Amino acid sequence: MIEPSPERNLPQRARSWRISPRHALIAAAVCWAGFMMVVLLIMTGRGEAMDSAGLLFWRRGADLVPAGPQWLLEAVRDLTALGGVLLRNLILIGVLAALLFLRLKREAVLLTATVMGGWLVNSLVKLAVGRPRPMIVPHLTEAGGQSFPSGHSFNSAVIYIAIALAFAAMSPRRSVRWTLIISAVVLSIAIAISRVWLGVHFPTDVAAGWLGGAGWAFLASALLHKPAKAVAEQADDVLETLTPHP
Repeated sequence: MIEPSPERNLPQRARSWRISPRHALIAAAVCWAGFMMVVLLIMTGRGEAMDSAGLLFWRRGADLVPAGPQWLLEAVRDLTALGGVLLRNLILIGVLAALLFLRLKREAVLLTATVMGGWLVNSLVKLAVGRPRPMIVPHLTEAGGQSFPSGHSFNSAVIYIAIALAFAAMSPRRSVRWTLIISAVVLSIAIAISRVWLGVHFPTDVAAGWLGGAGWAFLASALLHKPAKAVAEQADDVLETLTPHP
Protein backbone atom coordinates (compact mmCIF):
# COMPACT_ATOMS: atom_id res chain seq x y z
CA MET A 1 0.00 0.00 0.00
CA ILE A 2 2.97 2.30 0.52
CA GLU A 3 5.66 2.95 -2.04
CA PRO A 4 9.01 4.79 -1.98
CA SER A 5 9.03 8.50 -2.83
CA PRO A 6 12.45 10.13 -2.27
CA GLU A 7 12.45 13.80 -1.37
CA ARG A 8 15.28 16.29 -1.55
CA ASN A 9 16.90 18.17 1.32
CA LEU A 10 15.70 15.70 3.96
CA PRO A 11 16.96 12.40 5.34
CA GLN A 12 15.87 9.43 3.22
CA ARG A 13 14.38 7.63 6.22
CA ALA A 14 12.20 10.63 7.12
CA ARG A 15 10.55 11.08 3.73
CA SER A 16 10.82 7.81 1.81
CA TRP A 17 7.26 6.49 2.11
CA ARG A 18 3.84 7.45 0.75
CA ILE A 19 0.59 5.71 -0.05
CA SER A 20 0.60 4.15 -3.50
CA PRO A 21 -1.41 6.38 -5.89
CA ARG A 22 -2.95 3.24 -7.41
CA HIS A 23 -4.15 1.97 -4.04
CA ALA A 24 -5.36 5.45 -3.07
CA LEU A 25 -7.40 5.67 -6.28
CA ILE A 26 -8.90 2.22 -5.65
CA ALA A 27 -9.87 3.22 -2.10
CA ALA A 28 -11.36 6.49 -3.40
CA ALA A 29 -13.34 4.67 -6.09
CA VAL A 30 -14.79 2.20 -3.56
CA CYS A 31 -15.80 5.04 -1.20
CA TRP A 32 -17.39 7.16 -3.92
CA ALA A 33 -19.24 4.13 -5.30
CA GLY A 34 -20.66 3.63 -1.80
CA PHE A 35 -21.57 7.33 -1.70
CA MET A 36 -23.53 7.00 -4.96
CA MET A 37 -25.33 3.92 -3.63
CA VAL A 38 -26.48 5.91 -0.59
CA VAL A 39 -27.66 8.73 -2.86
CA LEU A 40 -29.60 6.19 -4.92
CA LEU A 41 -31.25 4.82 -1.76
CA ILE A 42 -32.39 8.31 -0.82
CA MET A 43 -33.64 9.21 -4.31
CA THR A 44 -35.69 6.01 -4.59
CA GLY A 45 -37.07 6.29 -1.05
CA ARG A 46 -35.58 2.96 -0.03
CA GLY A 47 -33.54 4.49 2.75
CA GLU A 48 -36.49 5.84 4.77
CA ALA A 49 -37.03 2.71 6.83
CA MET A 50 -33.32 2.44 7.62
CA ASP A 51 -33.16 6.12 8.57
CA SER A 52 -36.13 5.84 10.97
CA ALA A 53 -34.85 2.62 12.53
CA GLY A 54 -31.36 4.07 12.94
CA LEU A 55 -32.59 7.16 14.76
CA LEU A 56 -35.02 5.26 17.00
CA PHE A 57 -32.50 2.55 17.87
CA TRP A 58 -30.78 4.80 20.44
CA ARG A 59 -34.01 6.07 22.10
CA ARG A 60 -36.30 4.68 24.78
CA GLY A 61 -39.81 5.41 26.07
CA ALA A 62 -42.60 7.65 24.89
CA ASP A 63 -40.39 10.74 25.21
CA LEU A 64 -37.67 9.13 23.07
CA VAL A 65 -34.95 9.85 25.61
CA PRO A 66 -31.41 8.60 24.83
CA ALA A 67 -30.50 5.11 25.95
CA GLY A 68 -27.92 4.69 28.71
CA PRO A 69 -26.72 6.79 31.64
CA GLN A 70 -26.12 10.54 31.63
CA TRP A 71 -22.35 10.15 31.37
CA LEU A 72 -22.81 8.32 28.05
CA LEU A 73 -24.65 11.31 26.60
CA GLU A 74 -21.83 13.61 27.69
CA ALA A 75 -19.26 11.22 26.24
CA VAL A 76 -21.07 11.19 22.88
CA ARG A 77 -21.20 14.99 22.89
CA ASP A 78 -17.47 15.11 23.60
CA LEU A 79 -16.86 12.67 20.77
CA THR A 80 -18.97 14.61 18.30
CA ALA A 81 -17.08 17.80 19.26
CA LEU A 82 -13.94 16.28 17.71
CA GLY A 83 -15.69 16.68 14.36
CA GLY A 84 -16.90 20.21 15.06
CA VAL A 85 -15.44 23.25 13.34
CA LEU A 86 -13.48 24.57 16.34
CA LEU A 87 -11.77 21.41 17.59
CA ARG A 88 -11.01 19.86 14.23
CA ASN A 89 -9.47 23.11 12.99
CA LEU A 90 -7.42 23.51 16.18
CA ILE A 91 -6.16 19.96 15.70
CA LEU A 92 -5.41 20.74 12.06
CA ILE A 93 -3.38 23.83 12.97
CA GLY A 94 -1.40 21.88 15.56
CA VAL A 95 -0.68 19.09 13.06
CA LEU A 96 0.41 21.57 10.37
CA ALA A 97 2.77 23.22 12.86
CA ALA A 98 4.21 19.80 13.78
CA LEU A 99 4.73 18.88 10.12
CA LEU A 100 6.54 22.15 9.45
CA PHE A 101 8.76 21.70 12.53
CA LEU A 102 9.59 18.23 11.21
CA ARG A 103 10.37 19.80 7.81
CA LEU A 104 7.64 17.78 6.14
CA LYS A 105 6.60 20.65 3.88
CA ARG A 106 5.15 18.46 1.18
CA GLU A 107 2.86 16.72 3.67
CA ALA A 108 1.82 20.08 5.16
CA VAL A 109 0.91 21.49 1.74
CA LEU A 110 -0.93 18.31 0.76
CA LEU A 111 -2.88 18.25 4.03
CA THR A 112 -3.91 21.89 3.62
CA ALA A 113 -5.05 21.36 0.03
CA THR A 114 -6.94 18.19 0.97
CA VAL A 115 -8.85 19.89 3.78
CA MET A 116 -9.70 23.00 1.74
CA GLY A 117 -10.85 20.91 -1.21
CA GLY A 118 -12.91 18.67 1.06
CA TRP A 119 -14.67 21.65 2.63
CA LEU A 120 -15.56 22.92 -0.85
CA VAL A 121 -16.85 19.55 -2.06
CA ASN A 122 -18.99 19.05 1.05
CA SER A 123 -20.44 22.56 0.82
CA LEU A 124 -21.36 22.13 -2.85
CA VAL A 125 -23.09 18.80 -2.22
CA LYS A 126 -25.05 20.26 0.70
CA LEU A 127 -26.25 23.13 -1.47
CA ALA A 128 -27.17 20.80 -4.32
CA VAL A 129 -29.20 18.38 -2.18
CA GLY A 130 -30.74 20.71 0.41
CA ARG A 131 -32.09 17.97 2.66
CA PRO A 132 -33.63 19.17 5.97
CA ARG A 133 -32.53 17.68 9.28
CA PRO A 134 -34.51 14.81 10.84
CA MET A 135 -37.35 15.60 13.21
CA ILE A 136 -38.12 12.00 14.17
CA VAL A 137 -36.43 12.30 17.59
CA PRO A 138 -35.48 15.27 19.79
CA HIS A 139 -32.07 16.74 19.00
CA LEU A 140 -29.55 16.34 21.81
CA THR A 141 -27.15 19.00 20.51
CA GLU A 142 -27.37 22.18 18.47
CA ALA A 143 -27.15 21.72 14.71
CA GLY A 144 -27.89 24.09 11.85
CA GLY A 145 -27.74 24.05 8.07
CA GLN A 146 -28.63 21.26 5.69
CA SER A 147 -28.53 17.59 6.65
CA PHE A 148 -27.03 15.76 3.65
CA PRO A 149 -24.23 14.89 3.75
CA SER A 150 -23.20 15.16 7.39
CA GLY A 151 -20.50 17.84 7.63
CA HIS A 152 -19.10 16.30 10.83
CA SER A 153 -18.79 12.93 9.11
CA PHE A 154 -17.37 14.26 5.85
CA ASN A 155 -14.86 16.68 7.30
CA SER A 156 -13.77 14.34 10.10
CA ALA A 157 -12.99 11.62 7.56
CA VAL A 158 -11.09 14.13 5.41
CA ILE A 159 -9.02 15.64 8.23
CA TYR A 160 -8.22 12.58 10.33
CA ILE A 161 -7.47 10.25 7.42
CA ALA A 162 -5.36 12.92 5.71
CA ILE A 163 -3.46 13.49 8.97
CA ALA A 164 -2.84 9.75 9.28
CA LEU A 165 -1.54 9.59 5.71
CA ALA A 166 0.77 12.55 6.39
CA PHE A 167 2.36 11.00 9.48
CA ALA A 168 2.45 7.55 7.86
CA ALA A 169 5.05 9.05 5.50
CA MET A 170 7.50 9.15 8.42
CA SER A 171 7.64 5.43 9.11
CA PRO A 172 9.07 2.62 6.94
CA ARG A 173 7.20 0.07 9.09
CA ARG A 174 3.97 -1.21 7.53
CA SER A 175 2.46 -1.98 10.95
CA VAL A 176 2.89 1.63 12.08
CA ARG A 177 1.35 3.03 8.91
CA TRP A 178 -1.64 0.68 9.10
CA THR A 179 -2.15 1.51 12.77
CA LEU A 180 -2.28 5.24 11.99
CA ILE A 181 -4.68 4.87 9.09
CA ILE A 182 -7.00 2.37 10.81
CA SER A 183 -7.11 4.57 13.95
CA ALA A 184 -8.15 7.56 11.83
CA VAL A 185 -10.84 5.48 10.12
CA VAL A 186 -12.23 4.20 13.44
CA LEU A 187 -12.23 7.68 15.02
CA SER A 188 -13.98 9.31 12.06
CA ILE A 189 -16.60 6.52 11.92
CA ALA A 190 -17.26 6.95 15.65
CA ILE A 191 -17.79 10.69 15.13
CA ALA A 192 -20.20 9.91 12.29
CA ILE A 193 -22.22 7.49 14.44
CA SER A 194 -22.43 10.09 17.22
CA ARG A 195 -24.42 12.37 14.90
CA VAL A 196 -27.16 9.75 14.57
CA TRP A 197 -27.08 9.01 18.32
CA LEU A 198 -27.66 12.71 18.99
CA GLY A 199 -30.57 12.77 16.53
CA VAL A 200 -29.25 15.53 14.25
CA HIS A 201 -28.58 13.37 11.17
CA PHE A 202 -30.16 10.48 9.35
CA PRO A 203 -27.99 7.33 9.09
CA THR A 204 -27.83 7.90 5.32
CA ASP A 205 -26.46 11.40 5.97
CA VAL A 206 -23.52 10.10 7.98
CA ALA A 207 -22.91 7.10 5.72
CA ALA A 208 -22.68 9.35 2.67
CA GLY A 209 -20.69 11.95 4.61
CA TRP A 210 -18.08 9.46 5.80
CA LEU A 211 -17.78 7.70 2.44
CA GLY A 212 -17.47 11.02 0.61
CA GLY A 213 -14.91 12.39 3.06
CA ALA A 214 -12.78 9.25 3.05
CA GLY A 215 -13.06 9.07 -0.73
CA TRP A 216 -11.88 12.65 -1.06
CA ALA A 217 -8.96 12.12 1.36
CA PHE A 218 -7.66 9.18 -0.70
CA LEU A 219 -8.39 10.89 -4.03
CA ALA A 220 -6.53 14.03 -2.96
CA SER A 221 -3.56 11.93 -1.81
CA ALA A 222 -3.29 10.49 -5.32
CA LEU A 223 -4.03 13.59 -7.40
CA LEU A 224 -2.59 16.44 -5.32
CA HIS A 225 0.73 14.84 -4.35
CA LYS A 226 2.72 16.21 -7.31
CA PRO A 227 1.28 19.77 -7.06
CA ALA A 228 1.94 19.75 -3.29
CA LYS A 229 5.52 18.61 -3.90
CA ALA A 230 6.02 21.38 -6.46
CA VAL A 231 4.68 24.03 -4.07
CA ALA A 232 6.91 22.76 -1.26
CA GLU A 233 9.98 22.80 -3.49
CA GLN A 234 9.14 26.30 -4.70
CA ALA A 235 8.88 27.45 -1.09
CA ASP A 236 12.32 25.94 -0.43
CA ASP A 237 13.75 27.80 -3.41
CA VAL A 238 12.27 31.11 -2.24
CA LEU A 239 13.60 30.65 1.31
CA GLU A 240 17.03 29.71 -0.02
CA THR A 241 17.08 32.85 -2.18
CA LEU A 242 16.06 35.09 0.70
CA THR A 243 18.39 33.53 3.27
CA PRO A 244 21.91 35.06 3.28
CA HIS A 245 24.74 32.54 3.09
CA PRO A 246 27.92 32.95 5.17
